[in-house]
Amino acid sequence: MDITASTFSPAANAQPSARAQFIRRTYSHLAGAVLAFIGLTGLLVNSPAGEAIAQTFLGTQFGWLLVLGGFMGVSWLANSWAQNSQSTGMQYAGLGLYVVAEAIIFTPLLYIAASFAPQAIQQAGIVTLAMFGGISAVAFVTRKDFSFLGPILAISGMVALGVIVAGILFGFDLGVFFSGVMVLFASGAILYDTSNIMHHYRTDQHVAASLSLFASVALLFWYVLRIFLAFARD
Repeated sequence: MDITASTFSPAANAQPSARAQFIRRTYSHLAGAVLAFIGLTGLLVNSPAGEAIAQTFLGTQFGWLLVLGGFMGVSWLANSWAQNSQSTGMQYAGLGLYVVAEAIIFTPLLYIAASFAPQAIQQAGIVTLAMFGGISAVAFVTRKDFSFLGPILAISGMVALGVIVAGILFGFDLGVFFSGVMVLFASGAILYDTSNIMHHYRTDQHVAASLSLFASVALLFWYVLRIFLAFARD
């Protein structure tokens, strides 16, 4: 038995004070991750490294496939570290690793946006924040357990991944419609993650919970930004 984990209960069953503290810690860590992401991407995009990363990812047909495969491996490792109940340091290492990986992944897209439609970044950020706030409010106000979304999101995610890989291999543009579908997918993931924070995470899992939320928010921002960039090109 995991002695450390056994001293903590799911947030849904915890005392109100412990539950409130867990939620505060989760969202403060999420805010810290977002700020670190903004700082890292800002440094990368406005440095020679930004152009180099963009050219590396966009310069070859299979560049994004290598990135996608590497990111999936890093995501698995980061989540595994963040779930480690024995080492707080390992949890923070997982969150930090994931933020750095997301910053590198976003650099080409943000570099393009900063070059051709800088206003799109701010617009996408505002829309993402508004959507995140609205979805979170639905979860907290209704207090419904949305864990049933888990299998739906898993299957949908595998289908979306297949479409993305096919688009990279065969060189076709997935277009605004696909981005819109992925915005819905990311919104469902935020709802699912927020529900898990209320009902299924233990009160010592605020780092893992914040990582999960950060991943979904980053996914939402990615596709909202792609939509704004698509309209800016028209």
